[in-house]
Amino acid sequence: MPARTNVRGAVKGYEPVPSPSQMRDQLIVDHLPLVKYLAQRIAARLPSSVEVNDLISAGIIGLIDAVEKFEPERGIKFTTYARRRICGAILDDLRSLDWAPRSLRKKARDLESAYSKLERELGRAVSDEEVAGELGMEIDEYYRLINDLNGITIGGFETLGDSQDEGGASTIDMINYLPDAPERNPYFVLELNELREHLAAAIDRLPEKERLVISLYYHDELTMKEIGNVLGVNESRISQLHTRAVLRLRTRLRITLDQKKKGPRQKVESRL
Repeated sequence: MPARTNVRGAVKGYEPVPSPSQMRDQLIVDHLPLVKYLAQRIAARLPSSVEVNDLISAGIIGLIDAVEKFEPERGIKFTTYARRRICGAILDDLRSLDWAPRSLRKKARDLESAYSKLERELGRAVSDEEVAGELGMEIDEYYRLINDLNGITIGGFETLGDSQDEGGASTIDMINYLPDAPERNPYFVLELNELREHLAAAIDRLPEKERLVISLYYHDELTMKEIGNVLGVNESRISQLHTRAVLRLRTRLRITLDQKKKGPRQKVESRL
């Protein structure tokens, strides 16, 4: 009789092991809040004509893709991997929509070129007045352009390639060059560490307020509105500071990468 009681207790406490498909579905459900969070952060920097629900739908596709392709043996946390895939899917969807007119994209390229030219010549962070002068604009017109470009810089630092499609968008994603399994490729570990060092150095060279906005937005993950409350300015001003900071960082990283490409070539030429 006692043995029968133990069997009954064991059966009562038994929980069936979930199937792979059930585990997959649960992983998706558990990370849906992350999709919504990332979509809303990106949408905050886009025109109101872009629907948040469309971004969420694209993000869910990215999440499903992450679940399908995730390899735990590579030692990367799933949330970290999923975050990258979700953001990538949303950005790909935005590029396919081509919501920004070509004229605005051209202005964005002209602005980046002006930043790059002045940074190379002066070797320091340039002022708004200097950039406006290089573009032949009045300072008020320059600030309106910065406001119009909010969202054009949505790709952040992932797209720093020098190849562009007809719409002016970069066709090379730096994220593709990050190592999937760093422990298997020391060369990529070195490349990634160098990139981190270059980015850290570029951030250190930012004006103080822009550096603080970058830190609060990307490290502390505050919204533009929350950062505005911290700094005592309106959300529009924070958006403006963020756009300028991203432009400076992209310019500085592009210059650094260009110099790195030319380095080996110059060494070879000097030996000839």
